[in-house]
Amino acid sequence: MQDLSPVRGAGRWQFWIDRGGTFTDLVGKRPDGSLTTYKLLSDNPEQYRDAAVAGIRHLLGLKAGEPVTSVQVACVKMGTTVATNALLERKGEPTLLVITRGFRDALRIGYQNRPRLFERQIVLPELLYSAVIEARERMGARGEVIETLDEVALTTELVAQFETGIRSVAIVFMHGYRYAAHELAARRIAQEIGFIQISTSHETSPMMKFVSRGDTTVADAYLSPILRRYVDQVATDMPGVKIFCMQSSGGLTDARAFQGKDAILSGPAGGIVGMARTAELAFAASATSENPDVKVIGFDMGGTSTDVSHYAGEFERQFETQVAGVRMRAPMMSIHTVAAGGGSLLAFDGARLRVGPRSAGANPGPASYRRGGPLAITDANLLVGKVQPGYFPKVFGPHADEALDAEVVQRKFRALAALTGLSAEDTAEGFIHIAVQQMANAIKKISVARGYDVTRYTLQCFGGAGGQHACLVADALAMTRVLVHPLAGVLSAYGMGLADQSVIREHAVELKLTENALPSILATLDQLAVAARAGLLRQQTGTAEVQVRRRVHVRYDGSDSALVLPFPELEGSQSLTVVEQIEVSFEAAYRQRFAFLMQGKGLVVEAVSVEAVVSGDNPAEPPREMFAPREVPRRDTVRMYSGGQWHAAALVVREDMRCGDVLTGPAVIAEQNATTVVEPGWVANLTALDHLVLERRAQRVIRYAAGTTADPVLLEVFNNLFMNIAEQMGLQLQNTAYSVNIKERLDFSCALFDASGNLIANAPHMPVHLGSMGESIQTVIRNNAGAVHPGDVFVLNDPYHGGTHLPDITVITPVYLANTPSTASPTFYVGSRGHHADVGG
Repeated sequence: MQDLSPVRGAGRWQFWIDRGGTFTDLVGKRPDGSLTTYKLLSDNPEQYRDAAVAGIRHLLGLKAGEPVTSVQVACVKMGTTVATNALLERKGEPTLLVITRGFRDALRIGYQNRPRLFERQIVLPELLYSAVIEARERMGARGEVIETLDEVALTTELVAQFETGIRSVAIVFMHGYRYAAHELAARRIAQEIGFIQISTSHETSPMMKFVSRGDTTVADAYLSPILRRYVDQVATDMPGVKIFCMQSSGGLTDARAFQGKDAILSGPAGGIVGMARTAELAFAASATSENPDVKVIGFDMGGTSTDVSHYAGEFERQFETQVAGVRMRAPMMSIHTVAAGGGSLLAFDGARLRVGPRSAGANPGPASYRRGGPLAITDANLLVGKVQPGYFPKVFGPHADEALDAEVVQRKFRALAALTGLSAEDTAEGFIHIAVQQMANAIKKISVARGYDVTRYTLQCFGGAGGQHACLVADALAMTRVLVHPLAGVLSAYGMGLADQSVIREHAVELKLTENALPSILATLDQLAVAARAGLLRQQTGTAEVQVRRRVHVRYDGSDSALVLPFPELEGSQSLTVVEQIEVSFEAAYRQRFAFLMQGKGLVVEAVSVEAVVSGDNPAEPPREMFAPREVPRRDTVRMYSGGQWHAAALVVREDMRCGDVLTGPAVIAEQNATTVVEPGWVANLTALDHLVLERRAQRVIRYAAGTTADPVLLEVFNNLFMNIAEQMGLQLQNTAYSVNIKERLDFSCALFDASGNLIANAPHMPVHLGSMGESIQTVIRNNAGAVHPGDVFVLNDPYHGGTHLPDITVITPVYLANTPSTASPTFYVGSRGHHADVGG
């Protein structure tokens, strides 16, 4: 393969690694600049201790146990799931929480929202900290000392906890994010006692919101020692080799500076970087006046889950999210994850086919992995011919050298088909259809729900299983173009090598956006810029040029939905002041996201952030010679089941294709680390950059036969679609709410109702709301017969007409399908109910 990036550390290898939940992917850059790839199971204790080191040894031709030295390797850039797994499995470091007196239960109570409303036996998430000390201290909201820190008492309690064996401590004080004197004193005491890991909230998450700031600080203390031990283990096997780790924000950092709070999305972040860099190259080569901009939806389907993302010229980050029951307030790539991967388990509950959320993982893996595992999505694709065992990595069996087991998959699907009443192939395709809809719904959440027209985007698929479903996912979203990079199967690993090295610093401001506040905002930005630059210098970036990017987090006064905007560097653009430029940018972004503006509401700068960046390698993919289209040589003709029928599909190996080739579906394109399926009606062509571009050429026709019995596939598909609508309604309501009951406690519900007011589907919101909301819909129908028109909205809170109590306000909206006559009745209704704290009763 052609060299894809400039050589650093000439004469030595570089390794770019993504250690995922099922597979570990490696991209090795040889001393001559050429690339090679390797894929192996992340968990295979019979063969090796660590997959990343084992993969490096394999590519270097070393035996097990032989050290990897700096003579051979210049650097390793890697993303890892070590922290994520420790968080999910609650296997982090025993941690002590030191918190302001009177708030020992604050992180346990959280915001009182209930994540699993319909479970009869509620199991609260296991807390990350194992002990609590209530420090006698209190700072006021304006910096006044309400109670001086009792250092003697704190020292006594810290010593007692130290003697129990705890070595990791999280310090979280009220208003500590802004007034850090007490936290600094507590840290000094803990250091003197001998605690090894000390995380303070003003350093870990200097932002408002006590609960999420506290959770983030505890998570950092809980996970950082685990990361440090893993990095030390890898460094022991590679003495002297420079190791960089991918942060959740999409920037690389020296392994010694890698923190637990920044490691949650370490692997997926590499995928977004790889997607963005390669998409920019592809769009630059094919840009036209009608399509000048880079607009891609990232579709990263691995063995355990699928990550979807949006890119339109700039990385999107979120600064608050929830992972495994823990509220994290740290910069992360904006990624939506759905539990639908190649290892997602398949089941039939007697009425519906179900996909996920549990996964077979790497051990035992899907049934075809020869470890006695259950049926999974990979097995379904194997049965319908979209995965060919002879062209899939042979890493299975006791000696890790056997192909997928097709026989056991056929046997298990025949047994399952006897229960579903469908044929084995229809059952398998039904599971695939459900998984595709789940992934399409996830993409809607990061695109349609944010005001982006996804039909104008290109779907860029990657990950080991992405190419198997790319055409189907595109069809589900009415997208007509798919981009597949030659390293799509290992693009997350490739992204590690292309990522910038970066440091992000952020701080709460909480100032109204006015000219008078501007000097204070600028001063804070300058301080953060100095701190971010210093952070890079500590990582020994040498004389490389450092770029500084400044951003402001702006929201409406009283709301909680802050939008992150670039800070205007030059005043006077278009005769607007800096404040006016920010206002214009905010209104444009808010209107796109939520489709309305809150006229007359003031703006607040909630926080500011600064990113210091040293640019990474750029992919240098020179155009290749283009040839005239020809009949692509096929290795075989295989049977592929798609759209309810068997097809004769061409089996093509990507290495046999040349630039300019056009391949009409149905076809299966096999390569070393991935399989791409060209569905009927789609055409694949290989560009001069060796990129595979899939385009829908035949118009898609969808016909569903109306039967008298429920189809187990369509029942699950439409259930997911309707629930997705209700969930999107809930997200909009939460993000635009002013009531604390709605935006924090999540005391609201959204649902869909048929034309008669009967409940069709609801999001997992409040049961007490949902049980009676149908009566509210029916009240509106009875009281307004013949008087309901498009655009009408009804509001009620009457407990005698389906209301729950007076503070619960119900908004009912009739929905009409397009081209419906104005005299017709509504096709269906949507309802939203929320607890408004300011209404009496």
